Amino acid sequence: MEKIVAGKWDYSLNAKFYRHRPNYSPKAIKMLVEYVEVHDKDNFSVADIGAGTGNLTIMLLNEGLKKITAVEPNDEMRKIGEEVTENTTVKWIRATATETTLSNQYNWVTFGSSFNVIDRNLALAETYRILKNNGYFTCMWNHRNLSCPIQKAAEDIITSFIPEYERGVRREDQRSFLEKNATQFKDICYIEVDFNVKRTIEEYVLAWKSVKNRFWDLKTEEGIALFSKIIDKIKKELPEVFEIRYTTRAWTMQKKSK
Repeated sequence: MEKIVAGKWDYSLNAKFYRHRPNYSPKAIKMLVEYVEVHDKDNFSVADIGAGTGNLTIMLLNEGLKKITAVEPNDEMRKIGEEVTENTTVKWIRATATETTLSNQYNWVTFGSSFNVIDRNLALAETYRILKNNGYFTCMWNHRNLSCPIQKAAEDIITSFIPEYERGVRREDQRSFLEKNATQFKDICYIEVDFNVKRTIEEYVLAWKSVKNRFWDLKTEEGIALFSKIIDKIKKELPEVFEIRYTTRAWTMQKKSK
């Protein structure tokens, strides 16, 4: 666990900026809650893996789910998550997606923007272990919708500095991976919902500070310098206030009965 916390996916410097990210589409979350057959919200158990600062956890709470375990290995992320869910029924634990330390008691295992930073094969195996028979797995992300002029303008600015810029596994269609590797699951369900949010340029820039990738590392002088150049150009070319579009994408499967 320490290796993951201290390695390339260490979000300690990014954690405080997560509150500036737009959360998932509320419509998408409602659709998922209905799909995974939540009949008793008080006792339907959810393991939110890689819960970060609690963005998805909070939305599950808002849907009335009470029995939520949030798993997050990073201390800075988890501290914020514990604060924002204080006085709720959420239980936080320090563990990883591949070694959750949880028992097989969960109806639903969720990965909100975290399935791309782990060994997906091992994470699916661990998900299978902790799910009840006929329980559900979901991985989901918010993607910047590049059909939106503002998002496209930001993308063009980034690629002007980093021609080889790409977004990695998080932007991939997960179906081919799930079909090939998830032999103990069935019935892949895909949900995609667009939504718009209003942002100031400062809010938009702060959200970018939550991003971690291989192109700019805010732990290094070179990374800070590159990021500053990108942000300076974004501030010059984008308006002070604007509406931008995101897309919530989610893949869900059901565990096969033994």
